Amino acid sequence: MTGVAGGAGHAALEQIVREEAGLVLAALVASCGDLDLAEEAFQDAVETALERWPRDGVPQRPAAWLTTAARRRAIDRLRHGAMRSGKSAALRASELARLAAREDEPDPEQAAVPDERLRLIFTCCHPALAPEARVALTLRTLGGLSTAAVARSFLVSEVTMAKRLERAKQKIRDAQIPYRVPAPDAWAERIRSVLAVVYLIFNEGYTATGSSDADRRALCAEAIRLAGILAALLPDEGEVHALSALVLLHDARSDARVGDDGSLVPLDEQDRARWRHAELGAGLAALQRAAHCPGRGPYQVQAAIAAAHATAPSGAETPWRAIAALYAELEAIHPSPVVRVNRAVAESRASGARAGLALLEPLALDARLHARLAAYQPYHAARADLLRQAGRRDEAREAYARAIELCRDESERRFLERRRAESRANGSSGPARHR
Repeated sequence: MTGVAGGAGHAALEQIVREEAGLVLAALVASCGDLDLAEEAFQDAVETALERWPRDGVPQRPAAWLTTAARRRAIDRLRHGAMRSGKSAALRASELARLAAREDEPDPEQAAVPDERLRLIFTCCHPALAPEARVALTLRTLGGLSTAAVARSFLVSEVTMAKRLERAKQKIRDAQIPYRVPAPDAWAERIRSVLAVVYLIFNEGYTATGSSDADRRALCAEAIRLAGILAALLPDEGEVHALSALVLLHDARSDARVGDDGSLVPLDEQDRARWRHAELGAGLAALQRAAHCPGRGPYQVQAAIAAAHATAPSGAETPWRAIAALYAELEAIHPSPVVRVNRAVAESRASGARAGLALLEPLALDARLHARLAAYQPYHAARADLLRQAGRRDEAREAYARAIELCRDESERRFLERRRAESRANGSSGPARHR
């Protein structure tokens, strides 16, 4: 134990949980083969640490301490369950023996860390599960996102997502899906979901949905790390390299996204000196590797868009027409209202606000899409900016009000409130934002 105690112990615990939760939970699932049991045991271990670390100091290997404590709590839970239910006593006893046998295994910090986490990702992305359930379950477990945060990613209610997650876990139990990385010849049927998970983990950190700055940075770092592992394991898979390029290119700009006044800074107004150019170079190199692989998928197109922004000499010289064309290509490959919103912003920069609005208006006419977009904040923010530029100030103010109401990030709230004030004053004073 180190000598750190008191409030520092709580702070250290929060940091360890943030950084190591995915590893610890993956190790627990590998031990007990039950996702619910692993999550419950991990929460028990965190509560125990909250009691002991401030008093006794932080362990030298906190993640190993949490893993050991959680494993023991899982054993206790299995033992009590066996005592209460004679019907399942034999099964519980078998599980208990398997768990106890693992007590002498090396600490997870000494093991092949990536394999444990990838095991959990590939289990959650098993083809027996519905595609959206695969991504959602992995975000909730390995990504450490709340059910509410996962629901926001899918534009559904928290109640709907909670039911979806429970069905997915029940399916894993009923189908006895094993917790392991499949043989390489079985990766193809899961890799699309795996990549989607990694990107959504990054996106949750990058787009700032109300978590602390440290939490967001941890999510981005974890996604970048996982993308790098996948690129090393699948060197001939272009989409894997493209995803690695995409998250690196976005992350390299993150320090410039918020101004000194705490408000969001649109991409083409950012101080390029604050971009991390070594990370930009790594992202561009990854995109080059993707280009030499066969095929061209959605992540390659998105990475090409990010590269177009990264290589523009200045914001004023951003190649918006080329970017709008790339978004049109992306929508043809992967049609979604999210892509359409981004395409509309790019088209407005290339051809004017009315051209962007022409792309957004069909979304409002489709009842199903309109219902999904009702709580999608970027749609309302983009529409408000385009209406402002088009001189439709009353409609713009209504759209801004809805975007601000849905906003969960203070820097973006300030940006939108400033834009709304400008719409009251003079109708149009600048372009729609683009991240």
